[in-house]
Amino acid sequence: MFLKTILFLVVNFTALLIGGIFTGKGVPSEWYLSLDKAPWTPPGWVFGAAWATIMICFAIYMAFALEKVKNVKTLLVLFLIQWVLNVLWNPVFFYFHHVMLGLIIISALTILIAVFLFRYGAVLKLKSLLIVPYFIWLLIATSLNAYILLNN
Repeated sequence: MFLKTILFLVVNFTALLIGGIFTGKGVPSEWYLSLDKAPWTPPGWVFGAAWATIMICFAIYMAFALEKVKNVKTLLVLFLIQWVLNVLWNPVFFYFHHVMLGLIIISALTILIAVFLFRYGAVLKLKSLLIVPYFIWLLIATSLNAYILLNN
């Protein structure tokens, strides 16, 4: 269990590192600063703290899931799709400025995390609470992306 958690921590934080390369340059950019952002947009430091917490919880969730879920192949395919969508959103939004495509990606990611919640909830029981922060944060992030699309 411990080694699986460490493995998922490394994989999850690699995703954050890759995304951070694009986010770091995008947030202070003239393009992003000029956008009309949602009034509920949190301060910048909240994003880093939220994502770090989410990825720690998700690593623990995945380690538990690997031990409990019968079809590990499906679980890992869903995890891989989640990883790709998570990494992909940052360059699409911050580097290429494709707000609509960003919304599609983050919406797909939100739905996918809901699939994790509901598909494996009966097996993981209370351990499923570990993925709830990810789902809630994605709902917020999706609303922020949608606001930018609709108001710019």
